[in-house]
Amino acid sequence: MSKLPISLLGVPMQAGTKVKGCLMGPDAYRCAGLAETLRDLGYEVVDRGNVAPKASRAVTHSNPSIHALPQVVGWIEGLQTASYEIVRAGEMPVFMGGDHALAAGTVPGVARAMSEEETPLFVLWLDAHPDLNDLDTTDSGNLHGTPMAYLTGQPGFEGFFPALQVEVPPENVCMMGLRSVDPSEREVLRDGSFIVHDMRSLDENGVGTPLRAFLEKVEGVGGRIYVSLDVDFLDPSIAPAVGTTVPGGATFREAHLIMEMLCDSGLVCALDLVELNPYLDERGRTARLMVDLAASMMGRTVLDRPTRITA
Repeated sequence: MSKLPISLLGVPMQAGTKVKGCLMGPDAYRCAGLAETLRDLGYEVVDRGNVAPKASRAVTHSNPSIHALPQVVGWIEGLQTASYEIVRAGEMPVFMGGDHALAAGTVPGVARAMSEEETPLFVLWLDAHPDLNDLDTTDSGNLHGTPMAYLTGQPGFEGFFPALQVEVPPENVCMMGLRSVDPSEREVLRDGSFIVHDMRSLDENGVGTPLRAFLEKVEGVGGRIYVSLDVDFLDPSIAPAVGTTVPGGATFREAHLIMEMLCDSGLVCALDLVELNPYLDERGRTARLMVDLAASMMGRTVLDRPTRITA
């Protein structure tokens, strides 16, 4: 992994979900020592505080289930600007969430910056859900289930979410860990444009083989990878602090192997740490695990792992 300066940006956003608590995520990462951990690995780290959403504008949709649309749009607009500026400044952004709707702002902003450098952007989506609903198909109305549809240019967002300056092609997206997919999302995935490795596939093949194929694809075209890590990618037995727990997620070692391979590749340009809900945590253990995973992606090896002493 290159030693670009790292910019930490807090996103105290919970408008994309009805489960309260995600707005405390950025401070939980700070308390768990994310900045100090990355500095210990030799990085220059700047905590830029918390991003603010743009002022909410009046926007409504005919789907009555949609929750907090104006607030989510404000966050997306603010995050698209902030993420673009961090990358253009030559820094690697790490976004401390906050619910996964934030990716509708962070990923397009980074994609715009990468396009100006003529560098293809790929996304590694580590999540129990594909988040491929649009504003018409969402039944829950929780907009943290829509960012992937939006950032890949699926229809249904025109006139509501900001117009995309740069889309991420579906064939540039690799989803790993899926195990909860809505019928409308299955329809989108059925055409095969997205690279999908659900938990059945990972059970049968492990995480190393499919990830290695994705890394080779990215490297072959001179691309870079945006990693979006949702707490619910992990099994709830090791990461309980999320409002959308789905049994059967990635194990401790599977998750660390993914991060170690990403580090070895040197291809990562940005990271989301999303859906951490400290209110649902157990003495901060999910926050610490997410910090440990970020450390593995940034260069901590198995032999460097500290021994934890608990009272």
